[in-house]
Amino acid sequence: MASVNIRRDVTDPFYRYKMERLQSKIEGKGNGIKTVVVNLSNVADQLARPPSYVIKYFGFELGAQTNIDPKDDRWIINGAHEASKLQDYLDGFISKFVLCKSCKNPETVVHIKDGEITLDCKACGQIHKADLRHKLSSFILKNAPKKGKKDKSTKKADRKARKEAERNGMGGSDDDEDANGNGHPSPGDSGSDHGDKNGDVGNDAGSDDEMTRRIQSEAKELGEPEQKEVEWKVDMSEEAIKARQVAAEKDLPNELRNNLNIDDEEGGGSNAYDEFGKWIEEKAKEEGGVTKVKDVDIYLKAKELGIEAKHRTPAVLAQTIFTENIVKEIEPRAALLKKLTSISDRHEKAFLGGIERFVGEVHESLTAQVSAILLKIYENDIVSEETLKSWGGKASKKYVDIAISKKVRKSAGQFLEWLENAESDDDEEDED
Repeated sequence: MASVNIRRDVTDPFYRYKMERLQSKIEGKGNGIKTVVVNLSNVADQLARPPSYVIKYFGFELGAQTNIDPKDDRWIINGAHEASKLQDYLDGFISKFVLCKSCKNPETVVHIKDGEITLDCKACGQIHKADLRHKLSSFILKNAPKKGKKDKSTKKADRKARKEAERNGMGGSDDDEDANGNGHPSPGDSGSDHGDKNGDVGNDAGSDDEMTRRIQSEAKELGEPEQKEVEWKVDMSEEAIKARQVAAEKDLPNELRNNLNIDDEEGGGSNAYDEFGKWIEEKAKEEGGVTKVKDVDIYLKAKELGIEAKHRTPAVLAQTIFTENIVKEIEPRAALLKKLTSISDRHEKAFLGGIERFVGEVHESLTAQVSAILLKIYENDIVSEETLKSWGGKASKKYVDIAISKKVRKSAGQFLEWLENAESDDDEEDED
C-alpha cells in the first residue's frame, strides 16, 4: 500500500517517518450513505495513537457521527467523504495531537493527568500541553484509562515511541522511567535529536528539513514583541494620562469614542487600543468597507502597537471589523479571531464582551440575532464551549449596562439551550 510522509509538508523522500495513505470506501445510498476508513487501524498504529482518537477527530471536523469502538475493525463516518479529503483532515490531527511543538517530530507519547493532556517527546525531551479547547481533547479526557491502567493502544504507542527513541540513540530504558512508568529523557543528553541546555532544539532535530529550521527560527522571532513591551515605559503621571485621554477623544470617530471604553490596567496604554480602532476605521474607508480590510494587515497593526497578545484586543475587533451582516462575516475572519482569542479564557471573554457591546449598543437591531452569531462563533472554534456556557450563565455590567447584558443573554437562550442538548447527545453517543 502506498505510503506518505507523516509530515506531508516534508518532501524529502528519505524522511524516516512514514504512514500508509488513507483508504476509504463509500457504502450505501441516500440517508444511509457512509464512509468506511479501510486502513484506519494501521494508520493510527503508525502514528502511535488509538484509532478512536483519529475517527472521533474526523467526526468533529466533519460534523458527522462516527463509531468509536467497532468490534469488527470497521471504522465508519456517516456521509460520503473522499480519501483525499480525510487525508487533509488527518494532517490537522497530526499537527495538534501527534507532532512535538519544538522539534516537529512525531515521537510523542500522550499522558493524561489532572485534567491536562501532554505530549511527551522522546526525540527532544520537551513536554507540551495539547489544546484543551479542541473537542477531541474533551473526548480524550472523558475516555482516559482508569488510574494506574493503560489501554492496549496507549501501551502500544508508548512502546513505539520508546523504540523510535532508542533507534535514535536516546536510550529510553526502563531506568529513565518515573514512578508512573513514563520515560522522560533529559533534554541535555548528547545526540543530534536532543535539546541543548536551554531547551532549544538544534538544526538536526527530527526531520532534518529546511522548513523545520525556518519554523523554529520564526518561532523565536515571535517572542521579541514581549521583550519590547517589558522595556516600553509609559508616563503614568496625572498630567500625561489626562493629555492622552484628551488627544484620543479628540481624534476618535464618535461611534468608537463612545464604545471603546478600555482602561489601562493591562498595560500598553488605552490610547494604543484607541489608535487600533481608529486605524481599522480609516483603513475601511480607504478599502471601501471594513470587510475588505485584510486580516494580515489588522494583525500586523496590532503587533506594531504591541497589543497583539493583549486580552482587550479581541474586544476592540468585535466592535470594529463587523457590520450588520456579522453572521456571514464571522467565518471569513475566523483564522484571525482564533489566533487572538486562543491565548486564554480571558481573551475569549473579552471578545464576547465586545460582541455584547456591538449588538447591545452599536447595532441594537442585531440583538435578535445573538443566537445565530454565537453559533457561528462556536462552529468556528473562536470561543470554547466552556466559556460560552459561563458567559450565558450570568449577566455582567463589565462591558454594557446590566439591563442590556440581560437582554443580550435572553436573546442567546436558544443557542445556550442547543449547546446543553448537543453535549447531552454527545455523551449518549459516547456511551453507545
